[in-house]
Amino acid sequence: MKDIYVHPSAIVETDQIGEGTRIWAYTHVMKDVVVGANCNIGEHCFLESGVTVGDDVTIKNGSLLWEGVHLEDGTFLGPRVTFTNDKYPRSPRLAQARTRYTDRRWLEPTFVRRGASLGAGAIILAGITIEEFCIVGAGATVTRSLPANALAIGSPARVRGWVCRCGQRLPSSPGVATCPDCNLTFIDGGGLVEGRPEFVE
Repeated sequence: MKDIYVHPSAIVETDQIGEGTRIWAYTHVMKDVVVGANCNIGEHCFLESGVTVGDDVTIKNGSLLWEGVHLEDGTFLGPRVTFTNDKYPRSPRLAQARTRYTDRRWLEPTFVRRGASLGAGAIILAGITIEEFCIVGAGATVTRSLPANALAIGSPARVRGWVCRCGQRLPSSPGVATCPDCNLTFIDGGGLVEGRPEFVE
């Protein structure tokens, strides 16, 4: 592994880490985790075996990623983002639930697509897909999948607007929506950007 920084207090059990990645104090990355290049993983994070992290990802302090969580390139997790991976959790040691955990069918994968951002303290329930460039507000509880470029806030999280790839909120206007910051223009569906907006070149 070349050009990788691991803080002396971090526990890193995987050798699948891309160049330029930084892992900070008291973070635990288990074996069979895949971390891409040029990532920054803050202090006091936990990445369980089976997690995948793309390139250019930022994970702020205190975030918890369990088996089945997959972050694509360029995603951002604010401080204390928490994922889940089981819709009906029980202790596998509980006699009444033990047979449910004899295989992996209980595992509900979660996907955070390219460029999406999750605000501080967001909670993401199992089996969710957060599409490209979506922004989830701080403290939101995401209970269902979210479309591309959505701005989702609240508990439970609801779509309250639309955002550009640069992160700026898009104005609501009939026909098209143009980012006030970077001037990219999106095809608009009656005042709302559609689930997978197309750029007008």
